[in-house]
Amino acid sequence: MSDDVEKLKMLHRRLEIEAEAQGLVDVAYTTVDSPVGELLLAATPKGLVRIAYTVEDHDRVLESLAEKLSPRILRSPKRLDLARRELDEYFGNRRKRFDLPLDLSLSRGFRQLVQQHLPDIAYGQTRSYREMAEMVGSPRAVRAVGTACATNPLPVVVPCHRVLRADGSLGGYIGGLAAKTALLELESAA
Repeated sequence: MSDDVEKLKMLHRRLEIEAEAQGLVDVAYTTVDSPVGELLLAATPKGLVRIAYTVEDHDRVLESLAEKLSPRILRSPKRLDLARRELDEYFGNRRKRFDLPLDLSLSRGFRQLVQQHLPDIAYGQTRSYREMAEMVGSPRAVRAVGTACATNPLPVVVPCHRVLRADGSLGGYIGGLAAKTALLELESAA
């Protein structure tokens, strides 16, 4: 590695530390490798706010976070150490439930209600969209449950991949059907 690259890394690290210390970072982000591809992780001071698959276009996701939350966004992996560790444990079959503080501010109303209840589906189990609608007390809101799952800003951690069609087929998934299949296989193998 050249001296210039090392110098830039050191300067960026110093910028991260000073910006965090002065409260200038509203959204910190990093990327991590995983068995379902590279994931973008973003957190506010309240908690993990966004996980994005590569197919969502990480640059577009960051632009959206800047518009919806704050333009003060900085690659600052330190804030995401706990999320990275828990995801590593999950993908290594050493974790079945996430204990991270979450910031659900990207969702509102019924979508947020559904997303709050998705972790109630136990690891390795699945529910239909209809069963999920019944779980949140709105048995006729099957399509709205599908929309809540499709717009889940925290896939993997908020396990929308555990919701299937009534016939047992996969339905859709924000990370693509290959990622949904991989997550379901990971959980069924544990």
